[in-house]
Amino acid sequence: MPNANGMIRLLNAADPLVFQDAFAAQGWNKPAAQYEKYLAEQERGERVVLVAELDGAFAGYVTVVWESGYASFREESVPEICDFNVLLKFQRLGIGSALMDEAERRISERSPIVGIGVGLTADYGAAQVLYARRGYVPDGRGISHDDRFLVYGDTAPVDDGLVLHLTKRLR
Repeated sequence: MPNANGMIRLLNAADPLVFQDAFAAQGWNKPAAQYEKYLAEQERGERVVLVAELDGAFAGYVTVVWESGYASFREESVPEICDFNVLLKFQRLGIGSALMDEAERRISERSPIVGIGVGLTADYGAAQVLYARRGYVPDGRGISHDDRFLVYGDTAPVDDGLVLHLTKRLR
């Protein structure tokens, strides 16, 4: 974390409503039910949810899924970093990098490669730059929508499901 007043910890049962309210305050719809689902998956060992706090306040989170929904990662047993968000008021303070560092550290204990998908619209511009700076490269399979590869002639909505998948060698 950027200073001694920051910490990264695992998601706990008190977090879902805090997250929902924090994102709602900046105009994002992220319902508590999403985080309750993540907590159940974490308890089953399917997902790890890393939570960043700065000066005691929720600042952001990232999740790691050990079995990706993206076929190429799943077939090659590549864990995926997904659903990565830092509250707007905490961006550009090193929180995102700290979350990524911890996610990559945990993944490196189980896999030499990490995967991530990034949206293609300008809303994802900061993430696109962050991943490139961290050494992530396209997996060479093109773009997908909702984990389905697209080929010439396909049409797909331009939304959060339209992504380019990237990988990085950790060791």
